[in-house]
Amino acid sequence: MLQYNYTYRKLNVYQLSKTLVRDIYGLTAEFPVNEKYALSDQMRRAVVSVPSNIAEGTSKTSPKEQYHFLEISYGSLMELMCQTEIAFDLHYISKDEFSQIEEEIGNIYKMLSSMQASLKSRIQSNQL
Repeated sequence: MLQYNYTYRKLNVYQLSKTLVRDIYGLTAEFPVNEKYALSDQMRRAVVSVPSNIAEGTSKTSPKEQYHFLEISYGSLMELMCQTEIAFDLHYISKDEFSQIEEEIGNIYKMLSSMQASLKSRIQSNQL
């Protein structure tokens, strides 16, 4: 099925973020029908943005550009966290579902932060 072995596919953070996409799609499929074009749609767009920007960032040769796409991915991750809290507050998801998503987001956050720190170090050393 996967004919090419692109660099981003090897990244754990990319693989985990794709798992998060599947989990969010599963959760939002159970939301009330009136949420189809509201919270559910926003959560889906935010979660898809995470692996998409990780993948796009790996195609950039400049560490500054790579860092920029990781920032976008991180922003989408935080947007998703906020939306997940709202879904919990509205009783669209259970406490266990919330905790699972929060843990997944936390793991991805740590990995993105580590990648950003590494890139920041490369950027700063190139400016000297």
